[in-house]
Amino acid sequence: MSTADSERSRLTEDVLKFIEAGVDSEVPVFNDYALRMFALHYEVNQIFREFCDAKKVKPGDIDRWEDIPMVYNDVFKTHLVASFPLENAVMACLTGGTTSLTQRGRIFRDEDGKRLVFGANKMMTGSYLFPDFEEGKRCRILILAPSPEMAPSMGMAIGIDQTRRHFGTPDSKFLLGRSGILINDLLQALRDSEASGAPVALIGATSAYIYFFQACRRKKMKFRLPPGSRVCDGGGYRNRFGVYTRNDYYAMVQEVLGIPGSHCVNVLGEAETATNLFDDSLRRCVKGLQPRQRTRPVPPWCRVLAMSIDELKPLPDGEVGLLAHWDLANVPTVLAVITDNLGYTTDNGRGCEMVGRAKIENGKVSPLPDENAGSPMGDSAIFRMLERYVNFSIEMKMAMAKDPKVSPSVREEIEARPGSVPSCPQVVDEILVSQSEAEAATLRDEALNAFKDQTDRPLDWFKAEAEKQALADHPAGLQSEKQRLTKGKKEEKKR
Repeated sequence: MSTADSERSRLTEDVLKFIEAGVDSEVPVFNDYALRMFALHYEVNQIFREFCDAKKVKPGDIDRWEDIPMVYNDVFKTHLVASFPLENAVMACLTGGTTSLTQRGRIFRDEDGKRLVFGANKMMTGSYLFPDFEEGKRCRILILAPSPEMAPSMGMAIGIDQTRRHFGTPDSKFLLGRSGILINDLLQALRDSEASGAPVALIGATSAYIYFFQACRRKKMKFRLPPGSRVCDGGGYRNRFGVYTRNDYYAMVQEVLGIPGSHCVNVLGEAETATNLFDDSLRRCVKGLQPRQRTRPVPPWCRVLAMSIDELKPLPDGEVGLLAHWDLANVPTVLAVITDNLGYTTDNGRGCEMVGRAKIENGKVSPLPDENAGSPMGDSAIFRMLERYVNFSIEMKMAMAKDPKVSPSVREEIEARPGSVPSCPQVVDEILVSQSEAEAATLRDEALNAFKDQTDRPLDWFKAEAEKQALADHPAGLQSEKQRLTKGKKEEKKR
């Protein structure tokens, strides 16, 4: 084993111990470990070494972690930023934040890197999403996001699956299938929780919740989930989503699900850094602490600073700048990453919050966040399309679904027809992995164009087409169903 391999192994084992000590511990030697990691990465990572040389900073020149060169997150889209032999890679996650499919980057991790990212996020999830769970306690988890089988390279899918494995009961499930959100399964699971009194946890992209809640409002459908139920949303939900503010979102959770704001948790994940950051609302509630403005505590093995836009200098608490992360769990990549997220620090740097994504004005970064809401699944074309697909399937299926407490639905969902082009999620990973293959590109274009044709049509058109097909398959059942709906509408008008 080389000297670099030995140092990489020692750093990994020590950082894992810091993580296992928990979020309330201290790492007084953070600076020492940061400088050791800087020296390792400078030695073994050619791209990083060239970057440092260009900035005229090398190991021995500095003695503070704050002075370790920060790598821009866009570098991961144009270069392979790995600090281990790539033949040892066992895990790859895709980066977000670019509009070019050909410039999507991959974050590679070896076996040690996989242990670090899984260990860090198990600790963070347990501490902030399930802080009231004793070791081994579980609940049913309902996931409004793609599974790793559907999107093997999506970091969100991989991370949520780990949460399901560690904290979920056997009946936990992903509710995004090949034909979109499994609305009937979701409605039934929510009514089952009401009836049994067993709390559930919902995890997914913010947009999926927004669309679902909107549809529930239109159908006057509400749930009263048992105490202890919780909702975790994540992705591009920076301070607002479309016309909805964050407080609007929490109000909808209370209205539709009966879950208080204290049990709503938002998570910020960046593919370029290993540790996800959760807000502390639920943890403070469980510990009996006074409510306060939400913030994201930074764990002991990390540091976060808001950097001034012009000079990239650290800003005091409360001043908005570009968020930069120093994460000791980044052994297989680079320690320090600066993002295009705008935010500020709190509690003397022990916490942070994000207010939006930076925008470019006249070639310069603006101190004001971009007013366009970010996509919870990333800002590339394919993930925007996937988000649109999720929205479309919720709208269409909720329009046809019935509340399980009233009567079971005639159809579980509309199945894909023989000979049809693949649905958007079905080709997500092929699109991302096989950009250079002509056949994959053709498949991508056929799927996305066909899907765009559907989503551009009015919802009523699609419902009519679906009913025609369903009538051909189940004429008696659908006809009686239409009669029941027509009768219900007439009775509602009378009232």
